Parts: sequence; structure tokens; C-alpha cells
Amino acid sequence: MQTTIKQTTMRAVRLAQPTPASMVTLCDAPIPEVKPGWVLVKVKAFGLNHSEQILRLNEIQADYISKPIIPGIECVGEIADPSDSAFRVGQKVAALMGGMGRSFNGSYAEYALLPTHHVFAVESALDWAEMAAIPESYFTAWGSLFECLALQANDVLLIRGATCALGYAALQIAKAIGCTVVATTHKESKLPLLAGADKALLDNGRLAASLPGVTKALELVGPKTLPDTLCCLEKGGIVCNTGILGGVYTLNGFDPIKDIPNGVYLTGFFSNYPTAETMRTIFRFLDERRLKPAVGAKFAFENIREACQALDSGSVNGKIVVTI
Repeated sequence: MQTTIKQTTMRAVRLAQPTPASMVTLCDAPIPEVKPGWVLVKVKAFGLNHSEQILRLNEIQADYISKPIIPGIECVGEIADPSDSAFRVGQKVAALMGGMGRSFNGSYAEYALLPTHHVFAVESALDWAEMAAIPESYFTAWGSLFECLALQANDVLLIRGATCALGYAALQIAKAIGCTVVATTHKESKLPLLAGADKALLDNGRLAASLPGVTKALELVGPKTLPDTLCCLEKGGIVCNTGILGGVYTLNGFDPIKDIPNGVYLTGFFSNYPTAETMRTIFRFLDERRLKPAVGAKFAFENIREACQALDSGSVNGKIVVTI
């Protein structure tokens, strides 16, 4: 059964050039036409992400971005038209990555046409805003912790750059399974936000030799502090580089022989390939433990400009969510 959508246009954000948050506006755009292998999702809410800021301020200039583009790498909503998929009209779903907001139009819109293989059925007791804080942040945290770090209850986990949505998610998951967590921030004012960690540290860029017993590390600051993080671990430890909050994107001059300590392992997590099984597991994990994501701020779609300004300022603690 397919739905009949009476309207032909929708509100959306469309980018064609570098756009500071103060210039973000809603415009009218045609509702996408459904095609085989794709489903039409009525967007209920979406989270904002650092990668969307990068796209909006700079990456939009790249030749591989077809312009204008609707940004947004994740959303939650309902199936408006299932096309040739097994979904049904009105079914609750989450979608993320796979090219959203870069290779094809993303979630900053009332409707999103998305490839079926990156849309996942969701069962959750959370409301739309809470659900919207989960897909990208929790999938990335989950993959980093379990697929890359093989995290266990007896681990001592260092989360470097923990006062971001991904950091909060990783901290929540790690504590839920019984880990000891050391979390850092580079802003003293944000130390109280890490009260859930066993130890909260102000990061001065040099932590090596001051953290005995660390067995796993989630590096969210990125190449800026990665060499130091590698030296924080016990022999046999693993570092997963997942974030680039430090604004340094490559390791220029990195010598893997000299810069990776003997017996320490380095890996990274790329969140472009979510699976239905993993997404089900994450939502079930949260529901069973009655955990809720840290929603730092909620904005109505009409206030998308203010939401983007909050993202760019770094003033919000937790996930920024926009509801439609």
C-alpha cells in the first residue's frame, strides 16, 4: 500500500555555496519522486553533526558535491511511500549515512528520499526528539567501542574529547557495561558535564605517562592529540581514532614504526556502513537499560538557523536536535 501525498512541495535547506549559520534559511523544494530501491521518509526529527558544519562551511565547494544539496546525514521519521521495499506506510524508521547529504539530498527537509539499504525499522519507547539523538552518534560510538576496541567490562577506557554528542554516547554505553572511564575535555567549564565518568580530566594536550592502567582509548579530538593518546596505553591496548574535533585532519610526518608504541594497536571507525542488526541492537540496549541520550537542545524546523548557530558556536552540551 502506498500513501498519496497531496502537497507537491516541502520546506528544506538547500546549499549551493559556503554558508555560515547566520545565512541558513528554509526554502520550498519539490517533494522527491519515489524510485525503485529508494523509500520516501516523512522526517520527524534529525540531529545536527560536525560533518554537516564542515560541508556547509567548506566542503560544499568540492566538485563531487552536486549542488544545490540538502544537507543532513541522519533522521528519524515514518515511511511515506515504501516504493518496492518491504516497509509499510507509517512504519517508524531511522536512517543515516550512506551518502546522505553529500551524494544525494539529506534530512534537512520535511521529506527525504533515501536508499532502502540505509533505512532501518525502529522500535523504541523514546519520543522523536530523543530518537533523533541516536542514529549517527550511537552507531559511531557502538562501532568504535565494540567493533574496533573490543570493549569489555574490565577495561579502563579513555575518551579523549568526551564533551560532544559522540563522547556522551560512548561514556553512557561504556558505563552501562561496567567499564572504568576516564574522560577529558579541553574546557575547564565543561568538567562538571563529565560527572558520569570515573575520572574527569582537563586536557592540556599532554596526557602520556599520567594515566596508568588505560587499556582502551577512544580518540575524538583526532590527529591533533592521537600521537599522545597512543602513549597513554598499557601494552596490548587499542586506540580507536574516530573524531576530528581538533581541526587537524591528517597525520603529517607520522611514522607508524616510531610513533606507535610497541604492543599498542591503532584502528579507526568509519560510520558509513550501518546495518539493520546493529541499529536494532542499539535501540534494544537503550530500551532494556532505560537509557536516554543526552539531548542538549531542541529546535523547531522553523528555527534551523538558530540550531546551526548553536552547532557552530559549540555552546550546546549534548546532541542538537531539530524537530518537524
